[in-house]
Amino acid sequence: MINLDTYQNFYFVGIGGIGMSALARYFHASGKKVLGYDKTETKLTSALMSEGIDIVFEDKIDERITGLDKETTLVIYTPAIKVLGILDYFSQNGFTVLKRAKVLGLITENTECIAVAGTHGKTTTSTLVAHLCLVADLPFSCFLGGISENFKSNFLYNGNQYSVLEADEYDRSFLNLSPDWAIITSNDADHLDIYGDVATIERGFNEFAALVPDKDQLFIRKGIDIGRAGKTYAVNEVADYYSDNLRAEDGMMHFDFHNGSQTVPFEWHIPGIHNVENATAAIAMLNAVGVDFETLQKGIKSFKGIKRRYTINNFDGGKVYIDDYAHHPTELNAVIGSIRTFYPDKKLLVVFQPHLFSRTRDFAEGFAQSLENSDELLLLDIYPARELQENYPGISSDWLLEKVNHQKKEVSSLGEAFNKIKEKDFDILLTVGAGNIDTLYDPIVEWLGNL
Repeated sequence: MINLDTYQNFYFVGIGGIGMSALARYFHASGKKVLGYDKTETKLTSALMSEGIDIVFEDKIDERITGLDKETTLVIYTPAIKVLGILDYFSQNGFTVLKRAKVLGLITENTECIAVAGTHGKTTTSTLVAHLCLVADLPFSCFLGGISENFKSNFLYNGNQYSVLEADEYDRSFLNLSPDWAIITSNDADHLDIYGDVATIERGFNEFAALVPDKDQLFIRKGIDIGRAGKTYAVNEVADYYSDNLRAEDGMMHFDFHNGSQTVPFEWHIPGIHNVENATAAIAMLNAVGVDFETLQKGIKSFKGIKRRYTINNFDGGKVYIDDYAHHPTELNAVIGSIRTFYPDKKLLVVFQPHLFSRTRDFAEGFAQSLENSDELLLLDIYPARELQENYPGISSDWLLEKVNHQKKEVSSLGEAFNKIKEKDFDILLTVGAGNIDTLYDPIVEWLGNL
């Protein structure tokens, strides 16, 4: 049995990942020495370094590695990294090397774990749960898959009774956890490079649901068959917990939450029916944990959202710029659908960066149908992440573009995208994707702000 307390040094291989960085911040906050490697410098790695974490960007064995003792050093890696000299060195020299999910699982064994799973919605829902825990002053730490706009981080330490985290289905990571409470937002097909087919990913979610000890502590989006009983939640349809009467008034989103015969009004700043669904799950769970509705109303109203989750900018000239992390057809439909609901007569330019060759291949028809709901489409080159293009012959953005039934469409490199955007005629600009399309954000905001 591994005892994390016995280690003084924690080396992260792939420290710049959103999940890895949260874990690195946890050990750093615990007073441990944290260092690591990543192949790319980003805003996130810069933030970690400013906090005192030592990061290198070259795959070489230097004195920072050779000076580590295998008895007091734990090496943590992300499965997204397949081949690396640094990782080989640790493996060959007798260091304990664990996947991120295994380490996160060890942390959850010693806390009352609140886990949020789902192919969509888990980042927003888990971040909202963490925010509500903070407003309620519960003793908790959180490990998030996005940067909270409220506490400007993907990690927060406010005690150690509860742990709030995303239960990531990639690589079956969530099966390492020990959830006491859980929300399951969705179990659509995704990560078919890992699971192979829809039935297998559904079976994975069923196995995760089975880890929750009490059916009254498992909250499931109504309509999902998870293989066991739990509490259901929904929007605009009756469930154990549900919300309805959605309306936009004075720049705020209003909805009524129903718990049996009890109806409680809520208001918040976050648009979109799918986000009200996420809020419904978070409210239901936190109330079951013991948080009163007055505190939950305060927490919902003060929630600012997550970076790159429908981040909206309004400009004096009337243009609107929205940036979002969506990288699956279901997520694209939710984001574009929300824009069409709130801005029905506005001209929408979508700039989309596909993420992974395998995902582009597996969901090409769904992506094409989603993207056809734009008025104009700028499709960026596929972001490969952990994949090599030679393993996916014929799969490219040009290949995907041919499937999009659209008059105004073109492919662009990321480097050329900003200049092309400046030439377009639009009322609303949506940049969307999970790769490095976020590098366009600051230049676009500055440009639109100066028009």
